[in-house]
Amino acid sequence: MSTTGSPIPQPTPSGRAGSSGLTGASGQSGSHSVDSKGLDDGRLGLTSSIVIGVASTAPAYSLAASLGFIVASGGALLSGVKAPGIVLLAFVPMYFIAVAYQELNKAEPDCGTTFTWASRAFGSVTGWMGGWGIIVADVIVMANLAAIAGSYTFIFIGELGVPGVADLGSNVFWSTAVGILWIVVMTWICYRGVEITARVQIILLSIEVLVLILFATFALVRVFSGTAESYSIIPTLDWFNPFTLDFGSIIAPAMLTAIFLYWGWDSAVSVNEETKDPSKTPGRAAVISTVLLLVTYALVTTATVAFAGVSTDGIGLGNEANAEDVFSAIGPVLFGNSVIGHICVLLLAASILTSASASTQTTILPTARTALSMATYKAIPARFARIHPKFLTPTWSTIGFGIVSIAFYLIFTLISSNLLNALIGSIGLMIAFYYGLTGFACTWFYRKTLTSSFRNFIMRGLFPLLGGLMLLAVFIYGTIQFAAPDWLTDDNGNNVTIFGIGAEAVVGIGGLVLGLILMGIWWIKHPDFFRGRTLPRRWDEPGAEPTIIVPPTLENR
Repeated sequence: MSTTGSPIPQPTPSGRAGSSGLTGASGQSGSHSVDSKGLDDGRLGLTSSIVIGVASTAPAYSLAASLGFIVASGGALLSGVKAPGIVLLAFVPMYFIAVAYQELNKAEPDCGTTFTWASRAFGSVTGWMGGWGIIVADVIVMANLAAIAGSYTFIFIGELGVPGVADLGSNVFWSTAVGILWIVVMTWICYRGVEITARVQIILLSIEVLVLILFATFALVRVFSGTAESYSIIPTLDWFNPFTLDFGSIIAPAMLTAIFLYWGWDSAVSVNEETKDPSKTPGRAAVISTVLLLVTYALVTTATVAFAGVSTDGIGLGNEANAEDVFSAIGPVLFGNSVIGHICVLLLAASILTSASASTQTTILPTARTALSMATYKAIPARFARIHPKFLTPTWSTIGFGIVSIAFYLIFTLISSNLLNALIGSIGLMIAFYYGLTGFACTWFYRKTLTSSFRNFIMRGLFPLLGGLMLLAVFIYGTIQFAAPDWLTDDNGNNVTIFGIGAEAVVGIGGLVLGLILMGIWWIKHPDFFRGRTLPRRWDEPGAEPTIIVPPTLENR
């Protein structure tokens, strides 16, 4: 069994590429063919794709890690009780961009997603930066995911009644060590194949969603029955109207955090070449995933704000001490000290642990495939295009991402654990960058056929363009706010900055600048991709239906 894999299998006369190769859009022989790049094609159906899309967002973890930052910042209220409205507003560009993914995937099902589509629409430089945006966002979030998974492992074991173990969750050394172990385990699962990945995700996601529904139901019942806390608040429809807030100072930065809640559904599209109907199933899964997430987040956010309130004291969501993990503060108060209450707290800890671990796995999945696509088109070293001969998964891309994630996690932890708090906002900038770019790419790609039908004008033009513009505005205004030295403070009230600039802005923008530098170096050494020789620009002719493009083999590039 090779650990480094083999180059991408070349198509045989029968239409198969090695053991996976070229298949029709439905996984069988058909009118359209998709180059699977050697991946295990036809393994995932619509349900599995939706599970991957929803699980990739890590609903329980995302809410625990970001809801406090949507409500408040630095101990001062941000969106406050309007947090459900911010979550609802963030859904709008997410839905628009999901539509863009769906439409672009019809034309070219490629695991590179934004990288490939932006290259086709705007050229190699824009496409390369789109791919880099995906990779760097995933590397950054892995540090936060690993930190949560590490600490919650001890919290969960402690809730089982093992004395003294829960305290280890706050120990930097032990939580970091276990966090690294989670990255290693999930990297290994992804290395073994996409089908086993989907099966694991179904189990983890089921636990997570059931517990979130239990949490929200319990909280709302207590609030409306009058058995909640003195600071609990009865929800009103006004909570869902964020437009009374200032856009630049409140809505934009709060939305960047809320966008982080939804981020991850595009994983369903990154495995498009491994689905049974690559031109349709991944896009449908992406749209369905965003709608399911909206329902989940609206329910849980409303229930959490209603029960905990937005006070800066106690379990209030405005309390800076609760921002990093709102559920660990609220859980014991919500469920009480009874046997049933203890079981519910245990389940809540389990849901966050499974959420973080599931997202660790599904973060590795799309990143490895983005790197695979970039390497296939010679945008990065060819070794990242190697596929395991038995498991049919990217080898260098999967293992390499795991190693880089561990290194990044260690660096941030060694510098200061407070820097981990800066990751959520900076990830939001990355997400807004490459999601927005995908929206613009869709409108530009289909620009010659937008007027061919009302449906095309809306779904390929208006919606993607609006999604891109909304994310561009959020990116600009959010960066301005994040750059303020006092935007983020640590537990001691000290500003979390890098070179005197807000750490969230530095990490986010710095990641993009690093990409420009690396792109320049690769361009000098290997210019073929940047000269359009391996992935040329393309657009549909007026009135033409999108046609799936089969990329040339490595030997012909």
